[in-house]
Amino acid sequence: MKQKITRLLSIILPLALGVFLIIYSYNQFTPQQLNDVFSHFKNADYTYIYISLFIGLSSHMSRAYHWKYTLEHMGYKTPFGLRFFAVCIANFMNMTIPRSGEVARALVVKERRDVPLDEGIGTIVSERVIDLIIMLFCTSVAVLLQFGTLKDYLVKQIPLDKLLIYGLTGLAFFIAAVLMFLYSRMQWVQKLKLKISGFTKGVLSVFKMRNKWPFLLHSAYIWTSYVLMFYVTIYSLPETAGLSFGVVAIAFVVGSFAVTFSNGGFGVYPIAVGAILKLYGIPAEAGTAFGWIVWASQTIMVVLLGCLSFLLLPLLYRKK
Repeated sequence: MKQKITRLLSIILPLALGVFLIIYSYNQFTPQQLNDVFSHFKNADYTYIYISLFIGLSSHMSRAYHWKYTLEHMGYKTPFGLRFFAVCIANFMNMTIPRSGEVARALVVKERRDVPLDEGIGTIVSERVIDLIIMLFCTSVAVLLQFGTLKDYLVKQIPLDKLLIYGLTGLAFFIAAVLMFLYSRMQWVQKLKLKISGFTKGVLSVFKMRNKWPFLLHSAYIWTSYVLMFYVTIYSLPETAGLSFGVVAIAFVVGSFAVTFSNGGFGVYPIAVGAILKLYGIPAEAGTAFGWIVWASQTIMVVLLGCLSFLLLPLLYRKK
């Protein structure tokens, strides 16, 4: 019963937050500003959206091919089409129930190629470990590229003396956390150590694969395509067409975190991206419209590919 309630809350709360943020955000706009937002939608150059979606499709295909290496490392042969359908279904499922896509993806190859569920999930976890490392790398690069602007913004919002106090407090908490992690015998700390140990093994297992370099090259391509999808879309609106790569990078990172910590970024993504662009002088109406255009186009692609995969999977690959 407790697990059901927790699962239900994990679905309802992010959706409720998204709805709240949408209502709150648009209550901040005047009727004229809302008209401007919709005007940006109507006048956007959707050629760049289609280019972005084509890049996105190639990233899904690369993800499916990329999965081949970890499955083969475990001793399982699977056709490309099956893996592609599984990836598309996983992306679709993650928009409804957070993290359910990983299980759904493993279930597809279990039911149609007898890949044990735990081993299938293990191959996906190793992918996610690499994804996390690349995402942290992208975040570091984006912050370094825009460090001056972000620092000036923080100093304006928070007085320097308070910022120093917050920094020292954060450092003290970090040192205390490290000491607790190293020396504590508490049960939850031991569980955390096991999780981190598994994380480390997942990273190291990639480098023991026979085809580690193709796997890593596909990982690099997947994330390059994610950035390119976002970057190409800036040319759909005149207001965002002149953005520097550094600004695009920080907006991309913020959007990625919004997707990671919500149901596919519903409600959160457009507002977060619009807020970052406003920091760099893009009008709130254009920034918000841009966020919605990026989120809506990518969401439509995920939904269409997911529904098509659900339809074709049983026709082309029967259960064993």
